[in-house]
Amino acid sequence: MTLPAASPSPAPGETPDAALMLRVQSGDEAALGALMDRWELPVKAVIARIVLNAREAEDLAQEAFVRVWQQRAKFRPGAEFRPWLFAIAVNLARNRLRWWRRRPEVALEEWTESPGATGSASLDTPSAAGAAVLESAERAAAVRAAVAALPADLREVVVLFEYERLSHADIAAALGCTPKAVESRLYRAREKLRAALQRWA
Repeated sequence: MTLPAASPSPAPGETPDAALMLRVQSGDEAALGALMDRWELPVKAVIARIVLNAREAEDLAQEAFVRVWQQRAKFRPGAEFRPWLFAIAVNLARNRLRWWRRRPEVALEEWTESPGATGSASLDTPSAAGAAVLESAERAAAVRAAVAALPADLREVVVLFEYERLSHADIAAALGCTPKAVESRLYRAREKLRAALQRWA
């Protein structure tokens, strides 16, 4: 009787994601499914904040995991999985933005999506509470719009640092640049955001 091949054993101290990638590298599709369960929503969020389009983010998130499978041999044992995965996601987002820029017949309003008015304050809301809810919603919308207006290279670092809480080193790994470049882009992004959001200071 032929016994099934044993899955590779994780190294001591290896993260669950890295252990799953070790199984993916051995051809284990169930391990890829487990990674998708854990990371599909964060990947969609990162891509959506870069390309500013939820439908595109859905498609690109699926493509990201196809790339994980296709590029599984490139993952280094012992490396952090999240920056490696986000590097794939950011590259897909960049490529889609480049594609969009080469298609001037696609109107900007058709590409970007205005955030839905979820949880809007009712006109019948008591004035004090209603004003606070409305101001909070306006502030959040202003921040989203200011981030969306950033150049793509600055928007990427803001998304990965402020929303995903990656370290400068991990962002550098994901974006293919140096930690010093990440620090510089964050500084420039914050200056632009500060100017755009002066009203809310």
